Amino acid sequence: MEKQLKKTPLYETHVKAGGKIVDFGGWALPVQYSGILEEHKHVRSHAGLFDVSHMGEIEIKGPDALQLINKLVCNDISVLQINQAIYSPMCYENGGIVDDLLIYRLGEERYWLVINAANTDKDYAWIKDHQEGQTVVENISSDIAQLALQGPDALSILKTITDVDLEPINYYWCTQGSVAGIQCLISRTGYTGEDGFELYCHSDKGAELWKAILKAGGERVVPAGLGARDTLRFEACMPLYGHELTAEITPLEAGLNYFVKLHKDNFIGKEALKAQKEAGVPRKLAAFTMIDRGIPRAGYPLAVEGNEVGFVTSGTFSPTLQKNLGMGILPAAYAKEGQKIQVMARGKGYTAIVIKKPFYKRNAR
Repeated sequence: MEKQLKKTPLYETHVKAGGKIVDFGGWALPVQYSGILEEHKHVRSHAGLFDVSHMGEIEIKGPDALQLINKLVCNDISVLQINQAIYSPMCYENGGIVDDLLIYRLGEERYWLVINAANTDKDYAWIKDHQEGQTVVENISSDIAQLALQGPDALSILKTITDVDLEPINYYWCTQGSVAGIQCLISRTGYTGEDGFELYCHSDKGAELWKAILKAGGERVVPAGLGARDTLRFEACMPLYGHELTAEITPLEAGLNYFVKLHKDNFIGKEALKAQKEAGVPRKLAAFTMIDRGIPRAGYPLAVEGNEVGFVTSGTFSPTLQKNLGMGILPAAYAKEGQKIQVMARGKGYTAIVIKKPFYKRNAR
């Protein structure tokens, strides 16, 4: 029996435009249009438009919404102002990661949690299992389309089809307004290492908004698929759930220490993370560049002097830097700049060297 894939509101639009559709965590999504390399470079130089409507949205509201979310996540959301966003891991009791998410404060007692598509049902069940106080928790994913316009030209393109003053929207802030006549939540977070905006609208307006942005951008914007989204986030060393973040990897091991606020009142996983920090984090996420030829792939073992010590979480050829690069989990003693390691593939070791993260950082504009 053929597997039935979920489809975003833009599925037919992607098919008609020649997007190469693949199964991505149970979703039928375009991996590429013109080609991963071309789309990647266009985002770095101009702009690319991504359909990320498969991402999940969970709304939590009520007098105790803040307390509930602060119990669920590692970061401290009490600092959030209305129309501000924050990033946070959400952990199990043992410190392993349930998911990583964006949290938007949209009102005094109203929040949106934006979560990874493949984790939507799992996250919703986890949140409902821990729900308490005067709170309403609702999975609104099917009502929302999300588009991401990313790249140095994103601002100038979007300005032509909205009356909203985009310039004052700072990194990790949002506002509400009309884009191409469509009511949207407009945020400025990004997952590519470039400037850009995310537009959340009602699902039945997603395709219309997509076409309006492409028309407004002309040759400066291209539709981009999951392939370029992955290579772009990888160059910026942004973690991907299921790779750098898993139920077996803690936020401290993944290098997300900044987003773990051990000073706040009890949250799920606090004691395990506190104990790990006090004992010394045993292993860490490291970035490395290949010295020998070969591309590191997720799951390949990492070795030091012939002894297997870790594993690759992500790896690819970097279109921007023209190098084979990787990220992986290593014992803390080996996760230091200048450390030589071997990537094991087909029984052979290929030499690499640990370098500083991120691989790519855009020039401030």
